[in-house]
Amino acid sequence: MAKRGLSDAAPPEAPHYLGHRDRLRERLREGGEDALPDYELLELFLFAIIPRQDTKPLAKTLLDEFDGNFASLLAASRERLKQIPGVGDAVADHIALIRTFLARTAKQKAVVRETLSSWSALIDYCTKKMANEINEQFRVLFLDRKNKLLKDEVQGRGTVDHTPVYTREVVKRALELGASAIILVHNHPSGDPTPSRSDIEMTKEIIEAARLLGVAVHDHLIIGKDRHASLKQLGLM
Repeated sequence: MAKRGLSDAAPPEAPHYLGHRDRLRERLREGGEDALPDYELLELFLFAIIPRQDTKPLAKTLLDEFDGNFASLLAASRERLKQIPGVGDAVADHIALIRTFLARTAKQKAVVRETLSSWSALIDYCTKKMANEINEQFRVLFLDRKNKLLKDEVQGRGTVDHTPVYTREVVKRALELGASAIILVHNHPSGDPTPSRSDIEMTKEIIEAARLLGVAVHDHLIIGKDRHASLKQLGLM
């Protein structure tokens, strides 16, 4: 029997997932986002990051890890993502990039408005920024006379249950920016947004210091995982 030469060898088969990728892209083009289930949308996203691997298993793992919630997935920290098998720097970096796009989009929506009259836009923005932080973060939204957002700044970062807040620095920064009012915001990594006694006392200190200099404190928001609390609505300020 004649030996098969190199030229007679059967060509290697293309990976099975390549045709699948083409079909997904075609379905998306023809039917839009509703044409694909969540895991296939995530597959499409992962294609560009992991070009030489079947991304379906990882897409399903990611959705299972975050109970099918895209918002939780996109808000997860790099450290949290890299604990998941199959997630390396490239995937974690791209998810962080999408999170940044979403946060800036939400911020731009708030800034473009003449006023912060949309409560839901404010809560959405703060939630995207802070709900999945593993440590406490204290930030201040500085507003002008028409309640237009002048600046959003992180004033302090802390541990899982405490952030040092310096009343003088908050008020000083408001004067530097020419702010007429501020909104205080911080997160509770535990997920429970119930105000603590120190939250209430700190808020009252800032209100009093700001009042003396003509700066109003509109509210103090506490952001949890899936809920938020407003000290103003709770009658605590």
